[in-house]
Amino acid sequence: NPLAVELNERLTAASPQVASMLSALGRRLYFPKGILTQSAEAKEKAHRFNATIGIATEDGAPMYLPSVMSHLSDIDPGRALNYAPPAGQMALRERWRDKMLAENPSLRGKRFGLPIVTAAITHGLSLVGDLFVDPGDLLLLPDKLWGNYRLTYSVRMGAEIATFPFYEGEGFATRAFAEALAQHAQGREKVLVLLNFPNNPTGYVPTDAEGDALIEALRAQAERGTKIVALFDDAYFGLFYHLGRPSMTESLFGRAANLHPNLLAVRLDGATKELFVWGLRCGFLTFGPGDAGGADEVCQVLDAKVRGAIRSGISNSPQLSQSIIDLALASSSIDDERKQKRETLRARAERVYEVANAPRFRESWNVYPFNSGYFMCLETRGVSAEAVRVHLLDAFGIGTIAAGENDLRIAFSCLELDQIEPLFEALHRAIQELL
Repeated sequence: NPLAVELNERLTAASPQVASMLSALGRRLYFPKGILTQSAEAKEKAHRFNATIGIATEDGAPMYLPSVMSHLSDIDPGRALNYAPPAGQMALRERWRDKMLAENPSLRGKRFGLPIVTAAITHGLSLVGDLFVDPGDLLLLPDKLWGNYRLTYSVRMGAEIATFPFYEGEGFATRAFAEALAQHAQGREKVLVLLNFPNNPTGYVPTDAEGDALIEALRAQAERGTKIVALFDDAYFGLFYHLGRPSMTESLFGRAANLHPNLLAVRLDGATKELFVWGLRCGFLTFGPGDAGGADEVCQVLDAKVRGAIRSGISNSPQLSQSIIDLALASSSIDDERKQKRETLRARAERVYEVANAPRFRESWNVYPFNSGYFMCLETRGVSAEAVRVHLLDAFGIGTIAAGENDLRIAFSCLELDQIEPLFEALHRAIQELL
């Protein structure tokens, strides 16, 4: 399509490195100059009648049923029921960008794109795959991982998954990451890297020194000539508890953006966990090109291609969710509200840290380091995590997640303080009964 050709030519001129990262689908994607473009023009100029967009109107506003709007009395029908633009409400995108800058000082002065609204982070991951993943491409990530990554990139898109050990001692295995990246990059023009902090399932965020080491490994491999698409899944961003020792409080995206022309940083974050609105399914996808000089043009081209992918997949993300989140972010009380909820989660995390590490439980499990997010993970001793999960469920009525052969994930985010010690007491008993 001529529109795709034009976008590809613009991208090649601005950054031949990023252009070479595109998948076959990514090269074909474009945003059509069709109904949406014509409707946008009519919105600006059709001062008499506007017969373009496919909605029903009444008295100059979207037609609605009172039985629907009666539950949405504080939101205008236009902000609740109308279609949203494919990339999301512009005001919300700009507001989220301001939030990113406020929370990530390392982003200040960097050139990066306007966040694109997605139907939560899973949708964002899929969009990244549309643009950059071909069958056989390699995706490198830690061995403690969210299983949906495999479903998205391996099952749906045919990528090859490679892992490296998550932990080294009491911290993140930065050396193993650098070695795995160098090893798997051999003979490949492009690799994709996915780092998820705060991590699911472990609840771990690296220290500042570990973060620097991860970024240095990416930079060094880019220097060697490998094209790297670095994905930063920040779903649980902001929930930092500093258990054991201080962790980073910024996204690695800020350190990776504009780092090297061969490195494209991509951030995936969202309101789902940060604002505790899981079912509203509102996430954001942000590009941080490696070359600041051509970053604006690169982001404009990638924005158009993502809009094409959204348009051809789901058309647009829900308007109502975006309006609710935009109004919430504009509230004068939201910072205090978020702080209160974070402190509730911090208290739970601190209690779990204390109880799970109690000496009386050492014969049953080893606690993996954790310091953030919703989860902690432990290594069962002498019995498989699946056997423990089933026995704990059947005999004690307690649900947990078997995240690996001996890895059991516990979501302290949904435990009250007085439930924490009884859960671990039951877990200890379950393991001992199985030994």
